[in-house]
Amino acid sequence: MSAPRFGVWAPVYGNHGARNHPYDAPDASYRRTRDLLLRAEAAGFDSTLLAQHVIHPSNTEDEVLETWSTIAALAEATTRIELIGAVKPLLFNPLVFAKIAANIADIADGRLSVNLVTGWFLPELEGLGLDPLEHDDRYAYSREWLAAVVELWAGKHVPIGDRGGHPAVIRPAPADPPPLYVGGESEPGRALAAEYADVFFINGRPLPETVEVIEDLRARPRNRADLRFGLSAFVIARDTESEALAELDYLHSLDEAEARPEISGGTDPKTQMYRVLSGTKRIGSNGGTLAGLVGSYEQVIDRIHAFHDAGVELFMLQFQPIESELDRFADRIIPHFR
Repeated sequence: MSAPRFGVWAPVYGNHGARNHPYDAPDASYRRTRDLLLRAEAAGFDSTLLAQHVIHPSNTEDEVLETWSTIAALAEATTRIELIGAVKPLLFNPLVFAKIAANIADIADGRLSVNLVTGWFLPELEGLGLDPLEHDDRYAYSREWLAAVVELWAGKHVPIGDRGGHPAVIRPAPADPPPLYVGGESEPGRALAAEYADVFFINGRPLPETVEVIEDLRARPRNRADLRFGLSAFVIARDTESEALAELDYLHSLDEAEARPEISGGTDPKTQMYRVLSGTKRIGSNGGTLAGLVGSYEQVIDRIHAFHDAGVELFMLQFQPIESELDRFADRIIPHFR
């Protein structure tokens, strides 16, 4: 396996971690994201993930950046970094999305990837006037939607919907379809990833649990290249472990002082991710600090090695404050792996 790759979650929500951090204001503007990713690209980061929400899941009054218009602009603004855009099938007609993604893939000169997510924040789906569907039904719909998109990218004529209309086609079709990232704790999510994904995104968790997920996915039959793996993690690295743990305690104190009623009230109770994470104390989204990348520089390097040896290719990272901690990681951690 090649050397690990490092990515950064784009601040489409404004920030990750404590919303009211004194040195990390929740700025969800396009220019903040653009400047951060230009900084990350220059610092040696390989990838970025732009989550998709049109209504902020922590506080519906907060700002959130629209994903796909942002990626189109970033495709022109950046030159090297992989751009992974999340998409919820319920929000896009498959023909429209296939066309948008094909165009952005061309603008980005092959640097676009797609992260399929089914959606768990019910107030967002309901606020858009959509039927949120039951958990497993969202996966069934996403599978049909994805099958249509993949065939459209392959240049095929595809009937859209159930009205028997003229089959759709996109021209030009992408020379190389964007790589597909899929995550999910549930059985439908893992089955979809085994069938279609190039990379399976794992929510942050300790190494032994990560190994269990990798072994489960690797044991499933596939008719394509071997599945690769990415891991989400929130990083706090310092000269000493005690300094890193003190920073973690500080972030916990900020986080605990905040109230986020919407995220608990709007989460689909059948979403397996929140069952897995229930009762855990962590900073960051999608498992965050549960991956254990909190400690001295040497400890964080050793833990990255251990995850990489287990099969994790891409580390999709969160920081707070984003800019200064991204620089710290680039200065003290990335060179060890180059």
